Amino acid sequence: MGIDCRWSSLLPILLFHCGWHNYSPVSAVPRHRTLEGSVEQFWHVSDLHLDATYHLVSDHTKVCASSKGKNASEPGIYGDFMCDSPHQLILSALNYMKQSQQRASFMIWTGDSSPHVPVKELSTETVINYIDNVTSTILNFFPDFQVFPALGNHDYWPQDQLPVSANQIYAAVAKLWRPWLTDEAISTLNKGGFYSQIYQSQTTQQPLRIISLNTNLYYSPNQVTVNMTDPANQFEWLEDTLESSFQKNEKVYIIAHVPIGYLPYVRNVTAMRKCYNERLVMLFRKYSSIIAGQFYGHIHRDSLMVLLDEKGIPVNSLFVAPAVTPIKNFLHVDSNNPGIRLYQYDPSDYSLKDLCQYFLNLTEANIEKKPIWKLEYIMTNTYGIQNLQPESLYGLVKKFKDSHSDQFKSYYKHYIVSYDSSYVCEEYCKTTQMCAIQYLDEASYTDCITGGVL
Repeated sequence: MGIDCRWSSLLPILLFHCGWHNYSPVSAVPRHRTLEGSVEQFWHVSDLHLDATYHLVSDHTKVCASSKGKNASEPGIYGDFMCDSPHQLILSALNYMKQSQQRASFMIWTGDSSPHVPVKELSTETVINYIDNVTSTILNFFPDFQVFPALGNHDYWPQDQLPVSANQIYAAVAKLWRPWLTDEAISTLNKGGFYSQIYQSQTTQQPLRIISLNTNLYYSPNQVTVNMTDPANQFEWLEDTLESSFQKNEKVYIIAHVPIGYLPYVRNVTAMRKCYNERLVMLFRKYSSIIAGQFYGHIHRDSLMVLLDEKGIPVNSLFVAPAVTPIKNFLHVDSNNPGIRLYQYDPSDYSLKDLCQYFLNLTEANIEKKPIWKLEYIMTNTYGIQNLQPESLYGLVKKFKDSHSDQFKSYYKHYIVSYDSSYVCEEYCKTTQMCAIQYLDEASYTDCITGGVL
């Protein structure tokens, strides 16, 4: 078991348009393990979506621009489920992380600083200001801490339309994130919004390469990249980087905003264009022996995926962290409480041991007028698994399949970050979730949805 966090310190068309070619898996060279049993940690925050317009006013249609004129439900100091994050919510999350005194090695931040508002209400300048505000806030709380950021689809104006070459926003974030990144990382960030950088643990000789992808280039609403085979040459760069890491015996964490795979709440829809998704799945399968974890945001919910190889063997663990923002679409019944996450890993090989999910009960915080962040769950304890390795997660997913699985009920409760325990996910909903968790490529996902596999 992991450490208790409370006490631990259409394939031919796809092939043609996306330049997909076959990837045969490569095998990593075994490496001597050091400091057996040691554990280190890192934070993951995502989708902060600061709304600077948020304020308490009697007219609930005017509480925040991000509600788009809809009534805020129960607005308070720390926000509302119809609104993006007020500054006080973000401050409370970062303050909790700092005051927890958890001994973390670094932080990953998977994007989206600006709010969900109509395009005309923002500009390049205001989006840069939002990113600057959030970056400065993180730096103020953690002035000497290593942070690895990734761009989100709302970190550009107009939203979603991230370009394939140098531009004003890429240049701005390269400057803002210079305290955290090397010159080499800054160079590719400037050109295409992606980078890689080595994190060297002080307790082992094993290097870890963080690869921060700009998966917004592959995001379906991005009209700039329609019909492009390799937007910004990121695929070529990624394969070269992974091959280099393989040759150097490095371990790799993949971080990005828009995840690969299928959305867990709607059927037959990938977060990115299917052709790009297929190519990434094949590439990640090829280098699964050196990829020790994948970490995403964007969905705003707490979910996981297991990447299977062509033979159905689990080869990678993927995690989507819930958002700090609690905003929901007015058409949706469910939302999420704000969440932040702490991972635990073995520094000898960067294998994931556990995760601790923290959350803020937004309703309670507003009533009490103080941010009462709590531990929501510890993954190994809650699900009775040994670690976060692909085999363990896949074993858990098999238990989810039981029609009366208490573990799946817990999973769905955590999926919405304990928003409302009365919500249940059965039949159609559960099948949709289960297929998205296990099957990331089109062929296997289609088999699952049509009833051939579950």
